[in-house]
Amino acid sequence: MEYLNEVLEKLKEKNNEPEFIQAAQEVLTTLKPVIDKHPEFKKMALLERITEPERLISFRVPWVDDNGQVQVNRGFRVQFNSSIGPYKGGLRFHPSVNQSIMKFLAFEQCFKNSLTGLPIGGGKGGSDFDPKGKSDAEVMRFCQSFMTELYRHIGQDVDVPAGDIGVGGREIGFLFGQYKKIKNAYEAGVLTGKGLEYGGSLARKEATGYGLVYFMREMLKNSGSGLKDKIVTISGSGNVAIYACEKAQQYGAKVVAMSDSNGSVYDPDGIKLDIVKQIKEVERGRIKEYADKVKTATYTEDKNGEKSIWKIKADIALPCATQNEINLESAKELVKNGVKAIGEGANMPTNLEAIEYFLSNNVLLAPAKAANAGGVATSALEMSQNSMRYSWTFEEVDQKLDCIMTNIFNACKKAAEEYNLGTNYVAGANIAAFDKISKAMIAQGIV
Repeated sequence: MEYLNEVLEKLKEKNNEPEFIQAAQEVLTTLKPVIDKHPEFKKMALLERITEPERLISFRVPWVDDNGQVQVNRGFRVQFNSSIGPYKGGLRFHPSVNQSIMKFLAFEQCFKNSLTGLPIGGGKGGSDFDPKGKSDAEVMRFCQSFMTELYRHIGQDVDVPAGDIGVGGREIGFLFGQYKKIKNAYEAGVLTGKGLEYGGSLARKEATGYGLVYFMREMLKNSGSGLKDKIVTISGSGNVAIYACEKAQQYGAKVVAMSDSNGSVYDPDGIKLDIVKQIKEVERGRIKEYADKVKTATYTEDKNGEKSIWKIKADIALPCATQNEINLESAKELVKNGVKAIGEGANMPTNLEAIEYFLSNNVLLAPAKAANAGGVATSALEMSQNSMRYSWTFEEVDQKLDCIMTNIFNACKKAAEEYNLGTNYVAGANIAAFDKISKAMIAQGIV
């Protein structure tokens, strides 16, 4: 434990980055039994190397708005670890983006990608640009400027970005078009999340949400339970939340609440997903509009930083919005209201205090790096299809996704059992992922 504490203290001294420190601390503290078993890792400085990105790129992104005014944003790409494959991870366009958030996401991505069993390393990128309220022309000009710098750092065998918050099919299309123009080559595998017309994969849109529910199914099955007839609340109403809702409903669960950054809607009769899809995917509206269209629904605005959705009684909660949306107070509300299982669809949605509270109260917790790995796994399947110049059917991709998520759960379970950690799948996921990355790093020498 002394070595772990030394590494953490050095990280805190070198990095004034709260989200990154939180992510590193969450992983490192669960690795104690592994480090106890392998004291030689200290001499190799393995933990120091695994917590330091291989490359961190920051750049300006100038673009012209519809009024002819020049705007300047900041762009990032964090290439964290390539020991098991080319860097792979999304691009996030959101005003909150900064170096700390990029590093935490890239660090998490390394472990998530390792768990998929596929040959992909970890990276993440993005910008503090906000696509909300921008015209298509403005988004296009920004994306073209962003890619004019990013292109020199990526490639289908080097670094393969995808979408994330604020980066959907529209943005990926503009980014790919600019990359293709600059490179004068059709390298389809350089970006994932592409449109079906130019190398995208069926089931990619659904993959993160579906994968979350596949993992939850396996976790609940292992505890002698299931999704059928369970009451479920899902934070968020974006891509992950929508398709987690869809798959949970297919398994017979009753989803009663969804949310966005302003508040939550509660529908005791069960969320009508076709209405949510119309509001969010077609009209790009706010979730409160659901309550205007469905008489049985009520809308509650979030106030004073509290998340109203976590006060709703449920068996299962699926945080699918953003990082740190469940704090200790929210965790206490959830446990008080009878929640038995948490499935993290967003990246690091539960803070450290809340994680400890859930585990100490015997709540099953499916950690993000395992439970939401379905998106990047299907992105890797998209890369495979691009390499073959071939495409699989929706059913074929979905079947492969189901198999990958089942294998991820089994890897987390096996690691937890090996170190006598019971159903602590947070530690199990970290240990299973670390095992693969560390072996690859050791094999490749001090590089």
